[in-house]
Amino acid sequence: MQRVILIVDDEEAARYALARAFQDRYRTVQAVSVAQARERLQEERFDVILLDQSMPGEDGLTLLKELGAGPESPAAIMITAHGSERLAVSAMKAGAYDYLTKPYEIDELRLVVARAIERQELRQEVFGLREYLAAEGQFGKMVGSSAAMREVFRQAEHVARTDLPVLILGESGTGKDLLAQELHARSPRSKGRFVALNCAALPESLVESELFGHEKGAHSTAFTARSGKFELAHQGTLFLDEIGDMDAATQTKILRASESGAIERLGGNRPVPADVRLVSATNKDMSMLIREGRFREDLYYRLAGVTLCIPPLRDRPGDVALLSGHFWTALQQKYKRQGPRLGADTLAALANAPWRGNVRELRSMLEKIFALSHSEIVKAPDVTAFLDVENLHTLERPEPWFWTTGFREARRLFEKEYVTRKLREHGENVTRTAAAIGLERQSLQEKIRQLRIIRPVAGDFTEKE
Repeated sequence: MQRVILIVDDEEAARYALARAFQDRYRTVQAVSVAQARERLQEERFDVILLDQSMPGEDGLTLLKELGAGPESPAAIMITAHGSERLAVSAMKAGAYDYLTKPYEIDELRLVVARAIERQELRQEVFGLREYLAAEGQFGKMVGSSAAMREVFRQAEHVARTDLPVLILGESGTGKDLLAQELHARSPRSKGRFVALNCAALPESLVESELFGHEKGAHSTAFTARSGKFELAHQGTLFLDEIGDMDAATQTKILRASESGAIERLGGNRPVPADVRLVSATNKDMSMLIREGRFREDLYYRLAGVTLCIPPLRDRPGDVALLSGHFWTALQQKYKRQGPRLGADTLAALANAPWRGNVRELRSMLEKIFALSHSEIVKAPDVTAFLDVENLHTLERPEPWFWTTGFREARRLFEKEYVTRKLREHGENVTRTAAAIGLERQSLQEKIRQLRIIRPVAGDFTEKE
């Protein structure tokens, strides 16, 4: 396949020279301005863009910042005037593959372009491999071959390439933090920082200082200036874990910061840039929190640009064997020994366990078995014994509908949890879920509305019917 280069320069002589330099090997397309370059980029895909910095109207750096870092984005080579090293540095920070200063040698430019195309080919291979692994049940450090998890991985692969805020729903121990880290690693912001904040562990008295930082002398213990989480995550990702536990004051401050793209340190009087992508997570029922007035609805829709739902491990027992093998290999490397083998009956026993702590509990249990077992093979009774010991220290937790005294409310809670779990099990697809539970599609949609079940909103990649 012939590679295509987009040449963006307002000088006709410069465009002609560049086109002639590559005519034997690549196809070239020309644009006389940033506006025309945008039109060309919408019409076809380019492998490399040769971008002049100094042009009338919008400059090359403006277009460079719009290109993004997805697998289809061209490798940008910025061409700057002599003495514009500061602009060159700005271009590299904005995502340029390389830059050349006028006057430059044509042979040097050819070499840079050739290397840029090699990198493009490698990037496309990497993205293709990631999509293949997601389809096969692997997404970074997360594994799962069930239909529900493959759907989560597929959604996440697409969402990661955008700049949309993401809300991750799931019980404790399902791997929400791992999914957040992988979203950052695959995003155009991957060169920036991934900064995490546990909202549940944040005392109200420290909220403003922790989120936005403070200047020296802002309060009695502010002996030096300090950057907050928003500032540290500038041009990166800020992961807000356990957002369902945020107090009202914190919610208001986060909403204001996310809307303005800037913050002020405590004790400061100047705006500080805070260009962050927000990824949030919770194990709470957000619809109930909103209905009870404990969570701001406007903040919810600000955070839930796209919603990803990780199903609990008990709803996908087929993933237990895959996860067990994954963790067992990691334990062999950690302890530097082969350890006992897991028998088929062992894996069956593991698959049938309730795993209230989800993947985190499974991993912890396997490590105990690996470290304490002295036989050559771990058998089902060994697993049962370990589980029985754990259950001695764990109170039996009834399902939520047992806590209510009214029959109607208990039935409503049961229906809501049942429908929510079935939707997650089938990748949030209404048609497949309706067929699986024996309802008409319209009946299920009405039930979702009646029960006020919150499903993925803007940017939903699941509904393909």
